[in-house]
Amino acid sequence: MTWLVVGLGNPGENYSATRHNAGSMVVEALARSAGERFRKVRFIPVETAEISEGDERLILARPLTFMNESGPPVGSLAKRRRVDPSRVVVVHDEIDLPFGSLRVKLGGSTAGHQGLNSVVSGLRTPDFYRVRLGVGRPPGRQDPADFVLEPFSKKERGEADVLVEDAADAVRSLVRDGLAVAQDRYNRGGAGGADS
Repeated sequence: MTWLVVGLGNPGENYSATRHNAGSMVVEALARSAGERFRKVRFIPVETAEISEGDERLILARPLTFMNESGPPVGSLAKRRRVDPSRVVVVHDEIDLPFGSLRVKLGGSTAGHQGLNSVVSGLRTPDFYRVRLGVGRPPGRQDPADFVLEPFSKKERGEADVLVEDAADAVRSLVRDGLAVAQDRYNRGGAGGADS
């Protein structure tokens, strides 16, 4: 069975270490641990790498568009590779979760996340899996849009690295063991339980 695992972020070196690229960092970690490299897909602005998890095949994808325009390449890739939205996992940053928290969920609201809104539009349904990495809210009156485009602070870096590795493990568990097991094992931090 084939899964499509999408790491949301912005393209280019300037953004690679920012909070907004947490999702992209996760698919990079999955590819790296399997010794695979990303390659550009013809005619679609996306890079992919393929790995296995048991009997499951995972197409790891990083859109080459800016995050708010992720939907069209994700939708086109899912259609080309014949992956139903029910086997799509989108990994993304989440300012509404405390820094370091992790949530695995199926469907539901996008909470105003523009990258997710675009993917919902591209797949024509909100019913896909999400792995949400908590990056926390900006301090004081800082604009959230500016906050997510900053790199993790030196103080946060170690915990951010752990969060990315745990999220990669959560993706593996989700495709191998199912949603309930992945939630039980990996959902952590912050208030509100699995569906918040």
